Amino acid sequence: MADAEHGGRPAEALQATASGTATTRLHATRLLLWLLAAVLAAREVAVVVTSPRGERLTDLETWVGPHGVLHVNGSLYASSSFTGTPFGGLVLKPLTRAAEQALGWGWTFGTLLLVVALGLVAARALPQPVNRRASVLAAPVAVTLLMLSLPVRNALWLGQTSIIPVLLVLLGCFVVRGQRASGLLVGLAVALQPPLLLFAPLLWRTGRRRAALTAAAVFAACTGLAWAAMPEDSATYWVHHMAGTGLGGPADALANQSLHGALLRLGVEGLPEVALFLSLGTAVAVLGLRRAVRYARDGQLLLAVAVTGCAAIAVSPTAWQHQLLWVLLAVVGRVGRRASDRYVWPVAVVLVMTLPPAVLLPGKALFQPVRDDLVLLAAVAAATVVPFLLRGSPYFRTPVPTRYAETAPAGRRRLSPVPALRRALSRPGLLFELLLIRLTYYAYSQIRLAAAGDSNSSGRALAEDHGHQLLRLEDLLGIDIEHRANHAVVQHGWLDGFLSFYYESFHFAVPLTVLAVLYWRRPVDYRWARSALGFATVLALVGFWLYPLAPPRLMPGLGIVDTVHGPQDFSRPDYGTLTELTNQYAAMPSLHFGWSLWCGLVIAVCAPKRWMKALGLLHPLLTVAAIIGTGNHWVLDAFGGAAVVGAGFGLTYVLQGPRLGPARAAAAVGRVPAEREKDRTPG
Repeated sequence: MADAEHGGRPAEALQATASGTATTRLHATRLLLWLLAAVLAAREVAVVVTSPRGERLTDLETWVGPHGVLHVNGSLYASSSFTGTPFGGLVLKPLTRAAEQALGWGWTFGTLLLVVALGLVAARALPQPVNRRASVLAAPVAVTLLMLSLPVRNALWLGQTSIIPVLLVLLGCFVVRGQRASGLLVGLAVALQPPLLLFAPLLWRTGRRRAALTAAAVFAACTGLAWAAMPEDSATYWVHHMAGTGLGGPADALANQSLHGALLRLGVEGLPEVALFLSLGTAVAVLGLRRAVRYARDGQLLLAVAVTGCAAIAVSPTAWQHQLLWVLLAVVGRVGRRASDRYVWPVAVVLVMTLPPAVLLPGKALFQPVRDDLVLLAAVAAATVVPFLLRGSPYFRTPVPTRYAETAPAGRRRLSPVPALRRALSRPGLLFELLLIRLTYYAYSQIRLAAAGDSNSSGRALAEDHGHQLLRLEDLLGIDIEHRANHAVVQHGWLDGFLSFYYESFHFAVPLTVLAVLYWRRPVDYRWARSALGFATVLALVGFWLYPLAPPRLMPGLGIVDTVHGPQDFSRPDYGTLTELTNQYAAMPSLHFGWSLWCGLVIAVCAPKRWMKALGLLHPLLTVAAIIGTGNHWVLDAFGGAAVVGAGFGLTYVLQGPRLGPARAAAAVGRVPAEREKDRTPG
């Protein structure tokens, strides 16, 4: 018995040591997150206070500055500078002199304190149950996300007060005790931002009727007080401008992320626009409130508040960027049955709320309506269609775990033992993959452009010197065929047109098509192929940075004809509409050929028919003919493209293990081959 007790003590000691180590790491992580939040806050303060007086806190300046509207004896709305409610002007006017004296450091630090308070309240209001890690890290993560979000940064830069209504609602719902106090705070928020009146029916339908009545009464009292004190301004705001419509800028401006602004941007005007706005707004409000009530009764009150706030954004006549924080609060909702799907919604929300729309979507006419209304679409989706899980769902706490390929027992074909690098056997979330591809390409474009250097002088000279080096090496190897190939193409108009079209049209279309087919038909192969392509592209960026190279078409005296873009002025080369947006001296390695070779190899390996494999291998052959015949690349550029693709597949093998064929993947999951699986729908 003593021996058993003695033998048990080391195990207990080891368990205690492991628990203590985990706790130490958790607290260290929390400290690092708080430091990150502090750094972000310091950066925002520095940006504001170091900017010239006329460029920072412009909204605050127009309100309380020496010539601000709050100093004027006439109407607050004589200009469109003041966008608040008459009650907001009534409250701010006595504070004008103090705010004017604190214009800068004081106002900015006060706003930062409000942001920290908002993050602390939101972290405290997380839907239960919450594990220990989430409870410890929630507050610093919330404050960090708030500091990164565009609405907070915009509010700090402009000197706006839009954080106050959000904080008042959260305080009323989660902090104060008593329904009257809760209704008082919500009513004050509504008096400052009238669309938040949607919270009154939410309170009513969730059993807090006294709070709902108090909120409505406080709103009516504040509005009535402002009307009695400033009747002309109140009539201007509520009657002439229809609850602020048109104040602060044109209602169709991109900054107005409401249904009203979106309809105006789509060209719908007049009575049709009013009717459509009222119909859509009513539908969003009703559906959003129904969902919010459901989540509140389920014990997810913070999610209910976020959904109601998102509905308020949609139905508001104007919802400027600094008023859109409600969308970020929707990050608390849990979406997806699978563990691999669980991060798709929060990642999408964080990206939409922290990055400009131009980063997330390309500047093409096809994407413009979505890009112009990206935050609005996120708000409407959160309010009406996103399938947030209820706490009673078996997947709320324990989602279906991700299945990974098993580690081989021995030999060179060993799979990576690191879970983060092992290949999952399920299809990844579609939204997350699209965001990943877009962000990767955006980073690729920016890095490639940054590697250009000064294209007008020293950078161009260095790139041309490298071109002469490559030409001498090709001459030594006997493969300097660029001039002959280019002139042979120019002499045959049909060949010139075909290769120029092929060069411009298939570079992106074919890789995206291959990725789409693999994603839908062979998810395991998709992960393998996508990783190889990503590694190859990163390695190519290193090549662009270290070895800027002028393509044959931009080499003076070589006599190469640019068949795609026409004759060039070598002092100001023209790359069509992308001249200012791309690095024209990123020729080594050739990703035109590298990506086409990746396509050919993936098709040759994965395609079930021989004719498909042959057609896939034809693509890199036509591409190499196009890049050389049109004068856009050297022969050695193609070898460089092949090298980075080979290295990409090699890194994938080393880090993730070998490709799993359909039979092996099917054996691993115990199901039919992945390309026939119909139950694994995209995330």
